[in-house]
Amino acid sequence: MSNSLPRRSDDNGMTTKTRSKTYRPGRIRERNREIILAAAEQEFAQHGFRGATIQDIAERAELPKSNVLYYFSNKKEIYGAMFDDILSRWNAVFTSVSPEDDPAKALTAFIRTKVELSRTHPLASRLFAMEIIQGAPFLMDHLRGTMRDWVRGRAMVIQQWIDEGRMAQVDPVQLIFLIWSSTQHYADFQVQILMVENKAEYEKQDFDHAAEFLTGVILRGCGLDVPT
Repeated sequence: MSNSLPRRSDDNGMTTKTRSKTYRPGRIRERNREIILAAAEQEFAQHGFRGATIQDIAERAELPKSNVLYYFSNKKEIYGAMFDDILSRWNAVFTSVSPEDDPAKALTAFIRTKVELSRTHPLASRLFAMEIIQGAPFLMDHLRGTMRDWVRGRAMVIQQWIDEGRMAQVDPVQLIFLIWSSTQHYADFQVQILMVENKAEYEKQDFDHAAEFLTGVILRGCGLDVPT
């Protein structure tokens, strides 16, 4: 006869062993953080840094204020984390690019991803633009550190492509600026674009067309063929 005790089960018949595999506290924390930062984007976009409150962010996130303070000690920390999230989202696809990658494919993926993020996350782009226009009072350290290092690292990859004769002689840093500005234009200047084109709102095909246009213009300017 076995001396082992039977495994306990909950009211739904889930054993303790099974539940331990299903319960992922790390994933719950990650999800709550995502919810808080998404709510923060909405509040900061609507009220600015000074007008937004942690209580308002908590209510929009449908979480107790104490839960928000568990993840972030103050409003400035939420604001900074929000921008870290935005910038990593924007640049993720180009962060992993190496000199061994095909420059046409890498730049195409970067451009198309940035245009798509202007469609899916327009508030993020506008928040970043407003922060920069105001002199980057909360982002200055990030610009001088993380962003500067990122641009230098990506520019080195582009320069290696140029040195190997795989693309035309262009200024790598200016190329990055061009991709940032042209792709974010569709979020930051939405009202202007809609009025000029006499449209009530964007459609997905508008972003698809913009991505195709920008990809063609930028790649041909770099002496590259557009991937088919």
